[in-house]
Amino acid sequence: MGYYEDVRAELQQTISEWHEVREQAQEYLEHIRDQKKDLEQIIKERQIGFPTLASAFEYYQQLQDQNLVDFLKYKHVPAVRASEVVANMARERRRAISDKKILEYLVAYYESVAPFLIDLKEEVDNISEEDRRILADYSEEELEDKVTNYVSKKEYRKLSTTERNQLALDRYWSRPKSKWQIGKMYERYVGYTYESKGYEVEYVGIFKGLEDLGRDIIASKENEIVVVQCKNWSKFKVIYEKHIFQFFGTVFQYRDANKGRSVKAVFATSTTLSDLAKRFAKELKIELKENFKMNKNYPCIKCNISNKRDKIYHLPFDQQYDKAKITPKRGEFYAKTVKEAEDAGFRRAYRWRGPAQA
Repeated sequence: MGYYEDVRAELQQTISEWHEVREQAQEYLEHIRDQKKDLEQIIKERQIGFPTLASAFEYYQQLQDQNLVDFLKYKHVPAVRASEVVANMARERRRAISDKKILEYLVAYYESVAPFLIDLKEEVDNISEEDRRILADYSEEELEDKVTNYVSKKEYRKLSTTERNQLALDRYWSRPKSKWQIGKMYERYVGYTYESKGYEVEYVGIFKGLEDLGRDIIASKENEIVVVQCKNWSKFKVIYEKHIFQFFGTVFQYRDANKGRSVKAVFATSTTLSDLAKRFAKELKIELKENFKMNKNYPCIKCNISNKRDKIYHLPFDQQYDKAKITPKRGEFYAKTVKEAEDAGFRRAYRWRGPAQA
């Protein structure tokens, strides 16, 4: 047999071995996919044994890491030192992954028990680089006016007070907002609808956050109290029965603490509820306001009269906006524009600096 015949035979043998290795790799890949499906099924079962699940993930990772270690240690030119380094690093990584998984399971469990926690994920609102650049142009005194968040230095100093306040309000509505900000605006709108009907409104969700227990708004009129939970969700999301159960629990607690008064429960949402959630709401006597959208054109300027009879208007970004209550019978109202508020004799609120020092 000549040289070329030998080379040809060797190539054929190599190709044959390559096909065999490829088939083994395909089988191994299918095995990995099956393992992944098994693990995903474990997660779906929502077992309470969080550490056990985390250990299962850790063991799974260990098997994969061991394959790499074995390859380095037993390959044609062994890399023993490298295999030891990989083994140590893999051990630390698995421990970190295990801890992370336990925390993820705990968070998911807490959110399933108390659904309102989901709405608080974006409560921290970070200022953008563009905002930092704009604010850097102002003096320290000017920065105390929240209008500077929405207008340039040139606009702030050139426009009249009425014009720049209105421009800031217009931009407040047009700027992109975080989910938390949108939720806050929705609560304000729902509160506005009750204040317009003569209710005294307390914005519990805005001020108390986690402590509100799902009671976003408490509206009072005479002997009646309306406890409202607000959910401004995407139209593609659905409210399920767990949210109704959680809300019923907090309303029950509130009724127990306010015996002798009529306490009504209202669930207001921009989206819809599942059929089962609707049935439970009906049985639990919770009034539903489905597809209750926020009207961004509603008059949002609060025209409030202080105890000293000072007529003050508050813009949505002003410090005391959510504390200012509107009582129509006292001559207080919501204005659509800054000019409307000022024409009625109201001035913009000053920044509150706390109690005067003696």
